[in-house]
Amino acid sequence: MKHPDIEKSVQKQLFALQDGAYQAFQCKLMPNVAPERVIGVRTPALRAFAKEFARTPDAAEFIKILPHTYYEENNLHGFILETLKDFDEAVRAVDKFLPYVDNWATCDQIKPKAFKRNLPGLYEKIKGWVASDRTYTVRFGVEMLMNFFLDGNFTSESAELASRVRSNEYYVNMMVAWYFATALAKQYDAVIFYIEQNKLDIWVHNKTIQKAVESYRITEKQKKYLRTLKRS
Repeated sequence: MKHPDIEKSVQKQLFALQDGAYQAFQCKLMPNVAPERVIGVRTPALRAFAKEFARTPDAAEFIKILPHTYYEENNLHGFILETLKDFDEAVRAVDKFLPYVDNWATCDQIKPKAFKRNLPGLYEKIKGWVASDRTYTVRFGVEMLMNFFLDGNFTSESAELASRVRSNEYYVNMMVAWYFATALAKQYDAVIFYIEQNKLDIWVHNKTIQKAVESYRITEKQKKYLRTLKRS
C-alpha cells in the first residue's frame, strides 16, 4: 500500500541529510545496490531522524510502504522496527520486511529490542529464517543467533543450527563465518570441534579461522592452533 504524501515527505527529509562523499563511500561497500538508490545519509544522522520519526503516526504508515525506493528508506524502516515493544508485533513486522531487504548493510542493522522479551519464541523463528531460500533472510537468522544466543543463552543446539546452514551466497557464508569466529571468542571450548572435525563448508571454515585470528578476543595460543587447522 502506497502513501505518496508520507513517502515524498520522508524522501525530502532524507535528501536534506545527504552527504555526497558518504554516498560514494557507501556505494563501494554495496556493489549489488544501484548507486541511484543510495542517497548518502550517515548512520548517526539517520538514526537520529528515525528516533524522532518513530514517535509520529506517520511511522506506522511508512512501514506499510513496500517496496521502498531508496536504501536509506529501508534502513529507516529497520530502525523503526527496533522501536516496537511487543514481541509478536515485531516478528510480524520483520517477517513482512525481510523479503525486501536486498543488501548486507540494511540486514545487519536490524536489531529489534523486543526480541529479548521472548527468546524461546525468537529461536523458533530463527529456525524458519535460516531455512529460507532468500539470501538476506538467512543472513538475518544467523545474525540473530549471533546476537542473542552466544552469551548466557548459548546452547550446543544453537551452534549446530548455524553449522547446518549451506549456501552458495557470499553474504550468507560470510555471516556464518562471522558467527563461528565470534563463537570461538565467546564459547571456544564448545565450538572448536566444528573446526577440528571439518563440519563447515571449506570456504566458511577458512574464513572463520581468518576472522578469529584477526580478533583480539582470541588468545595467541588459540590463534596458533587455529592456523594449523586451515584447509586447502
